[in-house]
Amino acid sequence: MISNRITEIFGVDHPIVQGGMQWVGRAELVAPIAEAGALGMITALTQPTPADLRTEIARCRDMTDKPFGVNLTVLPSIRPMPHREYAETIVDCGIKVVETAGSNPEPFMDLFNEAGVKVIHKCTSVRHAVKAQQVGVAAVSVDGFECAGHPGEDDVTNLVLIPAARDALEIPIIASGGIGDGRGLAAALMLGAEGVNMGTRFMCTAEAPIHENVKQAMVDATELETDLILRTLRNTARVAKNSVSQEVVRILDEGGQFEDVRELVAGARGRTVYETGDVEAGIWTAGLVVGLINDIPTVHQLVTRMVSEAEQLIARAGAMVSVVA
Repeated sequence: MISNRITEIFGVDHPIVQGGMQWVGRAELVAPIAEAGALGMITALTQPTPADLRTEIARCRDMTDKPFGVNLTVLPSIRPMPHREYAETIVDCGIKVVETAGSNPEPFMDLFNEAGVKVIHKCTSVRHAVKAQQVGVAAVSVDGFECAGHPGEDDVTNLVLIPAARDALEIPIIASGGIGDGRGLAAALMLGAEGVNMGTRFMCTAEAPIHENVKQAMVDATELETDLILRTLRNTARVAKNSVSQEVVRILDEGGQFEDVRELVAGARGRTVYETGDVEAGIWTAGLVVGLINDIPTVHQLVTRMVSEAEQLIARAGAMVSVVA
């Protein structure tokens, strides 16, 4: 058993977190993650309205009595979202763990603090992590360049980013990006993190609510099969490489602007990928860790073997060390 501040603060058995994933962070994935002793996160904005989020939280509670949280991502979008209403719904439903991402969580901290909600803020740089600590979050999820979704614009990998953040912070760090097995968990702990955050690896599990074709595409992929899109707009996103992502890269590299790729990157097209299994239908998110995914286990199998492998690796490393006085 790996116990530390992450397991203690968030009331879970294992320091493994499922990050927010648009269209994927639903009750049918979150509940088995909670049952496996990790921390699952319902993705708030996957639900069309705050009322729908309330229903989804209730649905998850019907499936598990273990702790789970809600991800609230605040980013500019084609359709403006009532983020404050989503936050108020989270509190009204008695959720005690929130993962915030995208923007500074400070506008929501009064609401969350008053309700005793513990906040994990997702950061892509040390400076953002330091700011999050200053506004009072309980922990930060530090995303390296390897991660799916938005890795920021600094292009720093976790091998440097995690220890740099550890040197600058007092609160616990959750390492995110490039982690999909016990080796990644053990390495993150050695670098100074106290937990790991996984998205892509949890997408490729039996319970994930996406088409089997998408899961198989991840199994078949190598670490070279992602694209960084929207780089020229300084809104970088790492996604699975396909004909659509390549077209987006080409248009922007040739001087195009967001309006020229708006329809190509529309979230509705990504949802179509997950629902129909047509991996060329739109942009869909995947991290470099696809190169380490070789199977489609159940959530319980994944979490159990990750923890077991990490414990064995840490013990083996300790046995290899001889301290000479």
